[in-house]
Amino acid sequence: MFGEVLTAMVTPFKEDLSVDYARAQELASYLINNGSDGVVVSGTTGESPTLSDDEKVNLYKVVKEVVGGKGSVIAGTGYNSTKESIDLTKKAESIGVDGCMLVTPYYNKPPQKGLYNHFKMVAESTSLPVILYNVPGRTARNLEADTVIALSEVPNIVGVKEASGNFEQIAKIKSKTPEDFFLYSGEDSATYPVLALGGCGVISVASHLVGKEIKKMVSCLKNGNYKESLKIHLRLLPLFDVLFLTTNPIMVKAGVKLKGIDVGGLRPPMIDADDEQISKLKKIMEKLEVL
Repeated sequence: MFGEVLTAMVTPFKEDLSVDYARAQELASYLINNGSDGVVVSGTTGESPTLSDDEKVNLYKVVKEVVGGKGSVIAGTGYNSTKESIDLTKKAESIGVDGCMLVTPYYNKPPQKGLYNHFKMVAESTSLPVILYNVPGRTARNLEADTVIALSEVPNIVGVKEASGNFEQIAKIKSKTPEDFFLYSGEDSATYPVLALGGCGVISVASHLVGKEIKKMVSCLKNGNYKESLKIHLRLLPLFDVLFLTTNPIMVKAGVKLKGIDVGGLRPPMIDADDEQISKLKKIMEKLEVL
């Protein structure tokens, strides 16, 4: 429905840290032309916690304008408030995006029944296809396999981005959800094992830099060329690791700038990569011939 490789796109900022919508269009076009089947706008990598609703809606609009029918545009519309998530999802739908992604409510740590109710209520408020996003390292709450399995019965909840690192949980989700329920890796370093467990692809950070290689890795595995897919995965692993040397999206923004697309700084409380971190990233990018 959305593609195999979706990029969790960074949000470009101007010098004054206002959103650079023109550069967002430039970046989205670049990604679609370099291995990405679609983009996720205003997710964690897009610094969603420090974007206003108006900024998010404008980003959905300008990215959809430039991507058009060349790729999918998924709107990050998750909040830890069900009402706010519903309101933003409705605005995203009015823009004409292709789907929405809902992160597990963070900080308030609802129980699994509360998570089920939250996602179901948001999904029922829209006709958009919904991807769940489980990233307990950031939200402090794991979306358990049984909850995902139950939510997969909601007609327009079509998949999950899994970033728990729990492969037993991931395998259970795959084994007990419908055949057409999309299981995306939410971590670049876990893409190969998630694909091996039946995943459909990855919602990637590293695809900002090596989108074509990641696309080839996914395609090789799906075509039965496991040896070549693993070879690509292992080759890219140092890049996957260095991009998470510190909190995402600090390193990937530095990497995109090294590639020649100036996406600006980060909004506080995030900070720019330091010289040592940039040096480590640059060495790996040079070794991979990414620069």
